[in-house]
Amino acid sequence: MSWFKRKDKNIQTDERKEMPEGVWVKVPTTGETVHRRELEDNLWVDPLSGYHFRIGSEEYFSFLFDKGKFEELGQEIVPSDPLNFEDRKKYSDRLEEYQKKTGHTDAVRVGTGKMNELDVVIACMDFDFIGGSMGSVVGERLGIAIDYARENEKPLIIISQSGGARMMESVLSLMQMAKTSAKLAQLEEAAVPYISLMTNPTTGGVTASFAMLGDFNIAEPGSLIGFAGPRVIRQTIGRDLPEGFQTAEYLLEHGFLDFITPRTQMKGKLTKVLKLVLHKFEA
Repeated sequence: MSWFKRKDKNIQTDERKEMPEGVWVKVPTTGETVHRRELEDNLWVDPLSGYHFRIGSEEYFSFLFDKGKFEELGQEIVPSDPLNFEDRKKYSDRLEEYQKKTGHTDAVRVGTGKMNELDVVIACMDFDFIGGSMGSVVGERLGIAIDYARENEKPLIIISQSGGARMMESVLSLMQMAKTSAKLAQLEEAAVPYISLMTNPTTGGVTASFAMLGDFNIAEPGSLIGFAGPRVIRQTIGRDLPEGFQTAEYLLEHGFLDFITPRTQMKGKLTKVLKLVLHKFEA
């Protein structure tokens, strides 16, 4: 026998409450979900698995430069379509599309400011802009960054994330490999430090040029780093590749990297390295 009886119907609401889009983010390696705010507070690194989500120049500049303050260089250099290239769509239309989509004019930004009170020049690529591909503007802006660092004797940091050369600019894109490498040779002659930070992914002509020419070559955990992709290499050589091939950890084990540093420790690590080479450690 029941002593209690429901008098009213279940409580109902007129509107169904929807979860705001993007509040929870899925971690690709674990399948778990993490609150967006928790990721933002941890520089877009999953606190449990350590998975590093890809971020761009806006985020890197915000935590590497003191209080996120910097002076931008080379922003007046903008891309054009000298070859009138067209595949599925016109290159000029594609440029316009990505400029609207990302808010950037091309795939790299350059800033100069202070990092833990050290004067530095930082160039950071944006993968969201046509896969971080290296075209004429990327090469020119990197050239400006290298020249500025050399002339003002400020250490240079280049943060790479790229699918390689920009095919829509043909040989003009490939020329940037030699151009940036030559300018880095001048930087070395001037004894100005250069740190190359490779993130996920760093491939193609970027890896084959400036990304591997640092006085220190470092990477974020789990980054894909290489020239051609694993699938292309596997088809070319006709055999399976070693486990972990082209990951930052594999490259470190085989001597291609100096060290791997989590993003949450990156600013402190970069500062420590620069103080060592600049002899600026306090007694």
